[in-house]
Amino acid sequence: MSSTLPLPFFGGTCTKAAFSFSLKSSSPLVPFQRLHLFRSTSRTTTRIRSSLFHSLKAKATAELVQDKESGVVATGKPVVEHSRTFVEARSEQELLSGLRKEVDAGRLPPNVAAGMEEVYQNYRNAVFQSGDAAAVGVVLSNMTVAFDHWLLDVEDPFVFEPYHKALREPFDYYMFGQNYIRPLIDFRNSYVGNLSLFYEIEEKLKQGHNVVLISNHQTEADPIIISLLLEKTNPHIAENMIFVAGDRVITDPLCKPFSMGRNLLCVYSKKHMYDIPELAEMKRKANTRSLKEMALLLRGGSKIVWIAASGGRDRPDPFTEEWYPALFDSSSVDNMRRLIEHSGTPGHVYPLALLCYDIMPPPRQVEKEIGEKRIITFHGAGLSIAPQISFPEIAAACEESEAKDAYSQALYKSVSEQYNVLKSAIHGKQGLEASTAGVSLSQPWN
Repeated sequence: MSSTLPLPFFGGTCTKAAFSFSLKSSSPLVPFQRLHLFRSTSRTTTRIRSSLFHSLKAKATAELVQDKESGVVATGKPVVEHSRTFVEARSEQELLSGLRKEVDAGRLPPNVAAGMEEVYQNYRNAVFQSGDAAAVGVVLSNMTVAFDHWLLDVEDPFVFEPYHKALREPFDYYMFGQNYIRPLIDFRNSYVGNLSLFYEIEEKLKQGHNVVLISNHQTEADPIIISLLLEKTNPHIAENMIFVAGDRVITDPLCKPFSMGRNLLCVYSKKHMYDIPELAEMKRKANTRSLKEMALLLRGGSKIVWIAASGGRDRPDPFTEEWYPALFDSSSVDNMRRLIEHSGTPGHVYPLALLCYDIMPPPRQVEKEIGEKRIITFHGAGLSIAPQISFPEIAAACEESEAKDAYSQALYKSVSEQYNVLKSAIHGKQGLEASTAGVSLSQPWN
């Protein structure tokens, strides 16, 4: 099992009471649900949005201050004295000048500060692309909290266990990630395919079954984007999904706070196994520990696990510039299948397609060094799931020695087909209309 999940950029916690909808369709699969965001652009709505964002910032700051004053962080260990430079910033000028202050004080490495400023500029420009009247407040609120937690991790680095459970208190890192990425998604041009299958999965989880989503992977923000696209219709899935994550997202200073808000099974990717040859054996042992953690989790049942079966993010074709799902690693797929089969609990494997590269495209080439350039834009995103694929059915149609590869190829083919439909829906290449099927979804700020 090997996968990377450079996620950086991945809140309000959503409850079922926060929305209501009805699903009316005679078909077992509803191809697409269009996600609607902020139909009103009135001054009253703008004031409400701005007020809510500042309230979120105040809440996050209060939680952090309470945390610091108590002398502990979420892990319960003593903490170092934390600088308040960024939490107290009231303008862009104060926020950015704080970078120089922290560098001069020796609390922030110059290269990390440069990366923070680059992210700020790109994030600000992307949020402004949305045309939202509250963009200035949104950017300042989110980036103030982000800067503060980036600095906090430099001062007192967080160490991830092989299985990391999302930190929700005293500071809610899940909410932090949700709120940070939400303004980057054009929900009016975003889609969820075959929504009824997500309800099917929820029922299986309630019955104690395990579910694995074999997916393509496009951006550092994939886990958060998936959660945002599902938080209104399937909040249990959105908040409880476990992501198989590569080591880059738990070591990159600009990724870590976002990763801390996700449920992660941390592994070393095959693509980076020999970047530093003398560490290869340590990485293999760490992966063995993570596999044991995975087995224990699945043994308990009611788990939903996401894995990027290619072992990394998709890249565009160097000649055509077209994006498509990277080929799956059949060994990764087979490892997950066998873990499910030996868990002693019923398990199901579903193909999942994700299209969101425009929001935060990865570098064109796989990079060894930590600290990639972050390009950020405002854009629609798509998520589509297909019916589960049974290994015994695939294996029955081929030789035993070919079954592993045939199963991986069947999953890849399904993901690719769903991905092409998402491309048509979001980019309009075939004029596909998304069906709302009597469903109206919204994305409130709180």
